[in-house]
Amino acid sequence: MFWSKQIVIGDGERGLLYRNRRFERVLVAGVYRYFDPGNQLMLNVHDIARPEYSGGDADVLMAQMGGAKVHPSLMGNFVVADIGTRQVGLVLKNGKLEDVLMPGTRKLYWKALVSVEVQAVPLAETPEVEAAVASRLRQLGVLSKIAVTVDVPVESAGLLFVDGQLRRTLTPGAYAFWNFQKNVTIEVIDLRVQSLEVSGQELLTRDKVSLRVNLAASLRVTDPVAARTRVVKYADYLYRELQYGLRKAVSAKTLDELLGDKVSLDADIFAYVRGRVGELGLEVLGVGVKDVILPGEMRDILNSVVQAEKSAQAQVIRRREEANATRSLLNTAKLIEGSPVLMRLKELEALEKVTEKIGKLTVFGGLDGVLKQLVSLKT
Repeated sequence: MFWSKQIVIGDGERGLLYRNRRFERVLVAGVYRYFDPGNQLMLNVHDIARPEYSGGDADVLMAQMGGAKVHPSLMGNFVVADIGTRQVGLVLKNGKLEDVLMPGTRKLYWKALVSVEVQAVPLAETPEVEAAVASRLRQLGVLSKIAVTVDVPVESAGLLFVDGQLRRTLTPGAYAFWNFQKNVTIEVIDLRVQSLEVSGQELLTRDKVSLRVNLAASLRVTDPVAARTRVVKYADYLYRELQYGLRKAVSAKTLDELLGDKVSLDADIFAYVRGRVGELGLEVLGVGVKDVILPGEMRDILNSVVQAEKSAQAQVIRRREEANATRSLLNTAKLIEGSPVLMRLKELEALEKVTEKIGKLTVFGGLDGVLKQLVSLKT
């Protein structure tokens, strides 16, 4: 007929039929014929391969679905996602998580080709994302956009703050928290042994000698909550306390005491620092002075003093050895004087030394003549 209108809807399509610009029904796949003499009908055809409804009248359709009289075609073809202000929506397509809806979101989905399910997850005081959900969102590449993520390594602890308040301590593992409505931050505290260097400290000893000292300390965090909440930066605080302890210990000793007993210096600094940081969740394992550096002129003076001391010690040793040698000669002379046999032995030793340097020797008068004419020892 002249005023009839034929409508064809494909398998992957749905049609929204309007009469006088008001919604009338949803048309599924098929062929339809309508009598429309006044050209009052209007049709919008939608591709339902993507389940998200893209029409501009989504709010109108959702309002009709929430009314007392709902057209059956609306309920049979649409899924309404109405997420509360304290909820997060999880959109599952064919049983697989594919999207996340922010709090307060209202959205319309086709449910023909793709099975759509919307789950509303309440945002608790500690809005942690379930491990399975976090894993899927990480796979989709959207987790970091909608959640705060952190990996707490072994030998570490994580501190979870929600709106500036500490909520819990995290053990090693992977975590994710919804980043909606609340300010979520996570700090990772290293529980391993750490080293701290205090270098280039210009100090005065008790005898007013200027020197530069380098100090090293080892520490670890025993209570991460106390270390984070009782002091702003525990490493900076410990650094200053090491400075104070070093200055106090050095100023109480002379230069000779410092150079002669560094162990007691380390012990004094360690005792001071340990008492200052014990309540901050820190444990100081050891403190040691690495270098004591003197100014150039003081180093020259000290070297001169050391050189003079060593020279004096060498002179004392030399005099002592000379005295011992003289005493030994005196004792030998006394023995020779009282023993003719020993005298003859000494003569033979002298003769042996002389003959070592003579190539040819002619002897007259026998051995007695040699001893009397060649060698003569007198006491």
